[in-house]
Amino acid sequence: MKNFFKKFELYIGSIFLSITTIVVIMNVFTRYFLKFTYFWTEEIAVGCFVWTIFLGTAAAYKEKSLIGVEAIVVLLPEKIRNVVEFFTFILLSILSAIMMVFSFTYVSSSSKITAALEFSYGYINSSIVLSFALMTLYSVMYAAASFKKGFLNKKN
Repeated sequence: MKNFFKKFELYIGSIFLSITTIVVIMNVFTRYFLKFTYFWTEEIAVGCFVWTIFLGTAAAYKEKSLIGVEAIVVLLPEKIRNVVEFFTFILLSILSAIMMVFSFTYVSSSSKITAALEFSYGYINSSIVLSFALMTLYSVMYAAASFKKGFLNKKN
């Protein structure tokens, strides 16, 4: 269970990706071999795929696997590098928090529903809020670790 919470974004994202794959394969099979389609499959596939994307983004951020430009920062002495890293995470915390607020405002004010299932887009778009909330949390955690390392000379 401890491992689940360490990488819950990946596990839940994998479930959504599996649902997307199964629904798309099922719809292709019924369209070409049984000559009918389910009207709701596209909405389910798109909704699950959106959740997969945003959970994957949060997971990549958590693992520090997103593309970053650090060619100049690597040339700096370690002490200065730690300080730059701290301020970078502070900036990322602020930006992620702002995006979380904007996405929450967008989701809460949206009344749009899907065409076939008449399902609120709020359920799909709430993945954006969750993703930015997680990235804000991780940024604050990384900023605290960078502060300890850069200013208090403590290792993690």
